Amino acid sequence: MRILAIGGTGNVGGNVVSELLKRGAAVRVLARKEPEASKAQAGVDVAIGDLLDPVSVEKAMDGVDKLFLLNAVVTDELTQALIAYGIAKRVGLKHITYLSVFKVDQFRDVPHFASKLAVEGALHEFGMPYTILRPAYYIQNDLGLRDALTKAGVYPMPLGTAGIAAADVRDIAEVAAISLTEEGHEGQTYDIVAPTPISGPGNAALWSKLLGKEIKYTGHDFDQWERGMRARMPSWSAYDLRMMFQGYFERGFASTETEVVRLTKLLGRTPHSYEDFATETAEAWKS
Repeated sequence: MRILAIGGTGNVGGNVVSELLKRGAAVRVLARKEPEASKAQAGVDVAIGDLLDPVSVEKAMDGVDKLFLLNAVVTDELTQALIAYGIAKRVGLKHITYLSVFKVDQFRDVPHFASKLAVEGALHEFGMPYTILRPAYYIQNDLGLRDALTKAGVYPMPLGTAGIAAADVRDIAEVAAISLTEEGHEGQTYDIVAPTPISGPGNAALWSKLLGKEIKYTGHDFDQWERGMRARMPSWSAYDLRMMFQGYFERGFASTETEVVRLTKLLGRTPHSYEDFATETAEAWKS
């Protein structure tokens, strides 16, 4: 069985590729250029192409049985996703596992959520065998906060105080690999959530304990946060993320015990928690 992993050279997709290799699958990744040696995984076939070039996408699917589809959050995310899906359907792939997002149908005003919801609609409508994965806030996003935490002493993500669902990329990868290499997952939608919620003040308190210094939560002034993010990313992206976090705050983004129990059964173990991640990360930073 050969699986094409679109998005397989990134952080989440790279973990998916690793899990597929563990299960004995032959894996091909689609990349715009040859991956750097440090990011290449042994035994993985690389197809050079671009999601906006249907010819290269179809060529990458030649000889492939199944597809893992992860689209980057870009302005033409929906177009890229529908090209990949449409070609997969046309060439007759046996299954597609699509990476969507938790509670996607409740955040239709968030651009990248709306794109994913549209792709989910296509999956439901056109009959190709599929599994949808809906992960919550990526725990590993906070790897990028090293300087903020260790130098500035702040936790800057505007997560609010009520508690939101989070997901470890290792759990996302394992569920993706299960859905692509085992039977019984056709037509399923899996919410991927950690066993406990996270919050801005809660994360700040945890990092304070782990780093041995006071970490302050900077709060959830979304206007101020968006202005700050514009210096680091395109304005449209800062707006998109602002709408996501503001949606978490206004509508809630919490998981339920039922969702945690279902994921635990699927994995055969307890999902990773934010505390697990933070503890491991703090130790790595100290060493």
